[in-house]
Amino acid sequence: MKSEALQASVIADIVLLSCVGIRIVFVHGGGPEINQWLGKLNIQPNFLNGLRVTDASTMEIVSMVLVGKVNKHLVALINKAGATAVGLSGIDGRILTARPSPYSSQLGFVGEIASVDPTIIRPLVDNGHIPVIASVAADVEGQSYNINADTAAGELAAALGAEKLILLTDVAGILENREDMGSLVREIDIRGVKKMIEDGKIAGGMIPKVNCCVRSLAQGVKTTSIIDGRLKHSLLLEILTGEGAGTMITG
Repeated sequence: MKSEALQASVIADIVLLSCVGIRIVFVHGGGPEINQWLGKLNIQPNFLNGLRVTDASTMEIVSMVLVGKVNKHLVALINKAGATAVGLSGIDGRILTARPSPYSSQLGFVGEIASVDPTIIRPLVDNGHIPVIASVAADVEGQSYNINADTAAGELAAALGAEKLILLTDVAGILENREDMGSLVREIDIRGVKKMIEDGKIAGGMIPKVNCCVRSLAQGVKTTSIIDGRLKHSLLLEILTGEGAGTMITG
């Protein structure tokens, strides 16, 4: 959500959905903002297979930017729009407990999710608040890790028994033909997406998003969607209309 107008539109949708009784948990990352601050500090961002290489100094910046800046900015926007948001990170209340990635020797403090405890989120949601959660977590020793935001959202959705997981992204959704923007797949099941991956139709950065959805479905989330966040009011279209705003993946 680099555009301020688009960001405001998404926030307005979230607040409207909350006002009509839909209980929302908002999980975020903040890659562009992290890169911006690394640049200000003359630290060169490095990536390996799409994952940020996170040494100790980079992890410090990731925590500062995601938890201290992006999270509070989003909370302020939601509050300004008329709802009540509560800013948290995965570290708070041990919502997310991390473990090192199997590739930690190459990636540094990039973590996987070892466990999820949604205890402190439930009363917030039950009382009409919107939890806004930064995708930073700590291991049992207290070491902070950078967690993929889609993965964090998927695991949290499963732990909460959510009705729906929505991944807001900057592409139209899953395309039957990646060269043809008109070939959007509006609905598909797990078997279908696995075949598309095997056939090479789903590739690159879409694979971890699809795998995140599949894992959530396997853990009890009823439907998952990958939607086009560039489309104005995409959240409203996805939740309140039959046509949707991207690709719905079902079990």
